[in-house]
Amino acid sequence: MYSLSDEQIDFILRDIKSRGVEMEDLQVSLLDHICCIMESELEPDGDFESFYRKTIPRFFKKELREIEEETILLLTFKNYYAMRKTMIITGITSTVGFTIGSFFKIMHWPGANVMLLLGIVVASLVFLPLLFILKTREANSSRDKIVLGVGTFFGILISLSTLFKILHWPYANIMWLTSLGILFFAFLPVYFFSGIRNPETKMNTVTSSMLVLLAGGLLFTITSLRPSKVVVMNSMHAYIQSEELLSRMQGQVSDSIAGTTLYSRINNDCQKIKGLILQYEIGMRSMPLKYENPDEGVFFTEGSLGGDFYDNGEGAKLISDLQDAVGKYNTARPNEQIPVSHSVLDIDMSKMGQYTNLSVLNGLVRIQMFLASAEK
Repeated sequence: MYSLSDEQIDFILRDIKSRGVEMEDLQVSLLDHICCIMESELEPDGDFESFYRKTIPRFFKKELREIEEETILLLTFKNYYAMRKTMIITGITSTVGFTIGSFFKIMHWPGANVMLLLGIVVASLVFLPLLFILKTREANSSRDKIVLGVGTFFGILISLSTLFKILHWPYANIMWLTSLGILFFAFLPVYFFSGIRNPETKMNTVTSSMLVLLAGGLLFTITSLRPSKVVVMNSMHAYIQSEELLSRMQGQVSDSIAGTTLYSRINNDCQKIKGLILQYEIGMRSMPLKYENPDEGVFFTEGSLGGDFYDNGEGAKLISDLQDAVGKYNTARPNEQIPVSHSVLDIDMSKMGQYTNLSVLNGLVRIQMFLASAEK
């Protein structure tokens, strides 16, 4: 068994200090461990300095001061390892869920939306926040923390906006454009100017910035700021013409029939629902005559139905009431039923975001046409 001299012990202590370990308790602890190893493993006639140079690398990967940084991290951040483990698990879960969900969606298999929802929500609300917290603990400057914060916020927002787009939920376009704005006007400038000042990271910063700009540009090219004006105008003119035809058909229905409870209830529900949709989109309950010249009047944009059609909103209640009224009408008139399958009446209230305002408007007009045709 080798016995260390006082001079050798002092040499080890000085070397520990010179390697960046400043905490006295940690210095003493490392000294004790190293001394124990050397006295137990070094031969009595062995070379002290040579064996010491082979022993000291056991305590670090790159530098000995890593131990002090790890110790400080554990003292100030006791849940570090638990959070890191959770981050890894949630990262794998979200990646697998999103990948499999995307494949299922391409193949039109059931369960795609559930897996996409799971993958993106876990990534946005668990993985990315944990990644930000852990990385900020490792960041040395406030500038690096700002870059991490902006980048994390962009990642969360672009993930959620993608989910909203996939599931056809409202405000998806607003979130998408906001996230791209953060990428181009917040994250990219902060990242570029913070990294280019450091000669060691200058080249990597320029290259990474070009890749981010390229990726952001590709995302922007697939972004539709607004639908084609001609296409929407043609679709809206077709709806207006259907309304005119409906008005003529309803004019041929006798007053006695028009006054019946179910006929009146179905028509009133349809009109109220159409009014809510138009009110949300153009601020009016019916299409104005100036729609013939959108530059001077209003322009209808095909999009979501609005907040009234979610949860217990007025629109959702009216659709439920319409479904009930049509069900009773079809029961009373088995030979002249209003088609329900693959129509507005077949809407799953939990999937309202999959229907556009224009598709529902046309669906409601068709219901009224079937009703008027049956009662002529």
